[in-house]
Amino acid sequence: MILFIVSEVMFFFSFFWAFFASSLSPSIEIGCVWPPHNLKVFSAWGVPLLNTFILVLSGVSVTWAHHALLLGNYVQTNFSLIITIALAILFTNLQVCEYLEADFSISDGIYGSVFYMATGFHGFHVLIGTIFLIVCYFRHVKGHFSRTHHVGLESAIWYWHFVDVVWLFLFLVIYWWGNTSLNYDLIKAF
Repeated sequence: MILFIVSEVMFFFSFFWAFFASSLSPSIEIGCVWPPHNLKVFSAWGVPLLNTFILVLSGVSVTWAHHALLLGNYVQTNFSLIITIALAILFTNLQVCEYLEADFSISDGIYGSVFYMATGFHGFHVLIGTIFLIVCYFRHVKGHFSRTHHVGLESAIWYWHFVDVVWLFLFLVIYWWGNTSLNYDLIKAF
């Protein structure tokens, strides 16, 4: 599982590389500014910030599930897994709503391509993680996990924390730092 997560880190690293390569040195074709002219981007302080809180909270609840299982408190494990799954579904729904309201598409140059590839693949990872956690929930209900034997749940938790960390980077880099021309005025000042 660790090797798989490391490979996924490299996968997302390529999207961040493309974003930084395009945003730190915007080409003349996009007006030498980032984000490109005539592109209405999302504010970081709306749905993206809410999604950040949701995913951080889901990270807390999945850790709660793990600690409850280690203590043998199976009721709390069930409850916290349900909370985590509900938060994951809420995140996915908000991301879909954001996509439906977007004023740009994947075909709108480098910004649209990088935005949708990075956030879309993250959304896909959230979906896979949600399925992973749902399977773990049903396995737990059937008594497949104990205080000392729960490798499947631990793997799902590692994966979920990976999804959380990637979102934090997406929020900070793409939604917040990369969505304002003020950042580039500061860079030019140095």
